Amino acid sequence: MKKLFLPLLIGIASLFACSQKKEEKKTAITQPAPSRNRPVQADAYVVKARPISEDIQVAGSLAPAEGTDIRPEISGRVVSINFREGSFVKKGTLLVKLFDEDLQAQLKKLEVQLAINEKTVERYNELIKIQGISQQEVDLSQLQVNNNKADIQLVKVNISKTEIRAPYDGRIGLRNVSLGAYVSPTDIIATIRQVNQLKLEFTVPEKYSNAFKPGKQITFSIDGADKKFQATVLATEYFIDANTRSLTVKGIVKSNDPALVPGAFAKVDLDLDKNDNAIIIPTQAVIPLSRGKQVIVYKKGVPDFVTVTTGIRDSAYVQVLSGVSLGDTVLTSGLMAVKPNSQVQLSNIK
Repeated sequence: MKKLFLPLLIGIASLFACSQKKEEKKTAITQPAPSRNRPVQADAYVVKARPISEDIQVAGSLAPAEGTDIRPEISGRVVSINFREGSFVKKGTLLVKLFDEDLQAQLKKLEVQLAINEKTVERYNELIKIQGISQQEVDLSQLQVNNNKADIQLVKVNISKTEIRAPYDGRIGLRNVSLGAYVSPTDIIATIRQVNQLKLEFTVPEKYSNAFKPGKQITFSIDGADKKFQATVLATEYFIDANTRSLTVKGIVKSNDPALVPGAFAKVDLDLDKNDNAIIIPTQAVIPLSRGKQVIVYKKGVPDFVTVTTGIRDSAYVQVLSGVSLGDTVLTSGLMAVKPNSQVQLSNIK
């Protein structure tokens, strides 16, 4: 009984499988295949002329026109401090005085010796007239006078080194020494900065380095101020930084606004190039290639891949120097789906 039931079960299963395959084949034949000629939906832009400028913004910083660390030329003990921290000082103002009593004593000694030697020269000049002395003795006494004068001048120079004065008009910073301290040429007494004139320092990419010549006008802004400030390019570094591929530029700030303080962060607006009647297209319409650039021009429903040469650009548009003309329609979306033999249907034209 079991031997008859097993072949019957296998036959029924085979019959069911064949029926299912025929049904799937029939369904596959009757279901229509997707159309390969369905048009690609894309947005487009009509090429026109309008003004365009290439503007970038770089970071910069304000710095004093001059900044100097005040150091003593010689070692010595501080006997007086004649400035107030954070105050303005004039050029030549005595800031710090070092101990110089030993030098003053040397000066007085030399001045006495000079007076004696000058009297000796006067007497010898009278004696030479009556031939009471040789010319050699007169010359030696005059030589001694000249030596005394040279020694006095040397001591005076050393005394002047004990007087530390302001090199220019500026604001003095915090002092780092106290009265009675012993200082040496390696010690910084204070820092002075010329804050009535500021400099603007920033860097620009290498490809824009030729655009910055002395005298070029630039605009910048700072945080906390709603207005723009002007500066004039003073000089540029003579080399391109190999690590950042950028050029350092220094400018002189024109205004003396209280909002401008040394060390402030500045946003520098650079107007690098401008064309008042440029042929432009949206930047997203340009397809970058390994060797050049292309755009897709729409002509009666058919795409035409055209090689173009671009110029200056801003945040949204790029100038086209060759490849397209005024009135051409270029695709701005669906670029990856468009092939040379594709059908294109425009959904939005600007």
